[in-house]
Amino acid sequence: MLEIIGRNNEVNALNSIYQSSKSEFVALYGRRRVGKTFLINTVFEGKFTFKMTGMANSTLGQQLMNFHLELQKADPLSEEKKANNWQLAFHQLIVFLEQSKEKRKVVFIDELPWFDTPKSGFVQAFEHFWNNWASAQNDVVLIVCGSATSWMVNRLINDKGGLHNRLTKRIKLLPFTLGECEKFLQTRNSVLDRYQIVQLYMAFGGIPFYWDQVEKGYSATQNIDRICFDETGLLRNEFTNLYRSLFKNYHKYETIVKALAKKSMGLTRDEIIYQTKLPNAGSTTRLLNELEENGFIRKYIPWGKKRKNGIYQLVDFYSHFYLKFIADTQPMDENSWINTIDSPSHRAWSGYAFEQVCMYHLPQIKQALGIAGVQTTVSSWRSKDIEQGAQVDLVIDRRDQIINLCEIKYSVSPFAIDKNYDAVLRNKLGTFRRETNTQKSIFLTMITTFGLKQNIYSTGVIQNNIKMDELFHP
Repeated sequence: MLEIIGRNNEVNALNSIYQSSKSEFVALYGRRRVGKTFLINTVFEGKFTFKMTGMANSTLGQQLMNFHLELQKADPLSEEKKANNWQLAFHQLIVFLEQSKEKRKVVFIDELPWFDTPKSGFVQAFEHFWNNWASAQNDVVLIVCGSATSWMVNRLINDKGGLHNRLTKRIKLLPFTLGECEKFLQTRNSVLDRYQIVQLYMAFGGIPFYWDQVEKGYSATQNIDRICFDETGLLRNEFTNLYRSLFKNYHKYETIVKALAKKSMGLTRDEIIYQTKLPNAGSTTRLLNELEENGFIRKYIPWGKKRKNGIYQLVDFYSHFYLKFIADTQPMDENSWINTIDSPSHRAWSGYAFEQVCMYHLPQIKQALGIAGVQTTVSSWRSKDIEQGAQVDLVIDRRDQIINLCEIKYSVSPFAIDKNYDAVLRNKLGTFRRETNTQKSIFLTMITTFGLKQNIYSTGVIQNNIKMDELFHP
């Protein structure tokens, strides 16, 4: 059995569900390639009573045949004929489960949204299966998965119809953290150091399936070149496949993502509408909400602003990397990535991508600051004074009357604060205090790859110095 990396809370929850004395209805969801099926198959190995997987872009007849074949596999002695509708199909499943002698009857339906074909009646039959039979038992564990997070949320988790409040457990599976990626590589005998691991994370985030493509004996740069730029590389064309597999009218979602990729600080809803030509209507809001639910974008409120001033920002590492570097290259371009290492575009991307790595590891940053248990709000800030040009990457507003202004710097060696940059930092502190009129104490915090180079400026206004290694903590 393959080792499960991380996922401790999820594993404990699933094991508890299996040990329960009542029927359980579990929805596990998360973006494509994040490891949902692997987790369920590993935790419940040898315990499945019945399992099936939806078929993408298939007809009702094809899905029913798929169901029939899986039922035959689970019960080779069955003489049931292929059902011609979902209500009969689930009745056949009930008959099979009632005959089962297993103590806990684990039913796993993977890629549930794919079964919901037009006018198929699948959702109604599925509702009836749980509401009228399974929920009345005390030994059924029904687990459903789906990468189409918007369907899982809107049609299942937040359903207003027959499945309203029927789930007994919902689990959202998130990408790996840096520490989990490090453990993942170690199980494959890779000896890449943490700086190399950060480089990989900046390119394609914490998606386990992507990390499975990393080969030992090659540097991060070589792996990125092979995985992302080679004609047969997994991530060469993943962008198109990713959005098409998750969304109907996928081009609308791609349009939003492409607009956000051009503005690292993000765009307001009105700016997105202006740039994409999408309608100023609820339909656009739904697109934004679904992208956010799937983890592709985030909505944040600049410090001191109200919710209506929210800004949307692209936070999916791979999507940003693809649009920045892969989209306009040809597969035959050799060493496409290696040849950009010293370019201005590479340096600009590195700084932004490392900021996003830090944003994804806020619990680790809070732990490093010794405030893991302190209530905080997180945002960014930009001065109203255009001439001053002051902005702060990360503002941590703490309940204990402290504000951490975090400066994030990506470099290949300890970062050196010189006289000019020291003046920039002092200007930020002064401008922030003057414009916000805050009475809280302000701690200037540096987050860097290898820490600060010791000089006369390194201890001047800096209160906290967090190194890349802190981001790898559990």
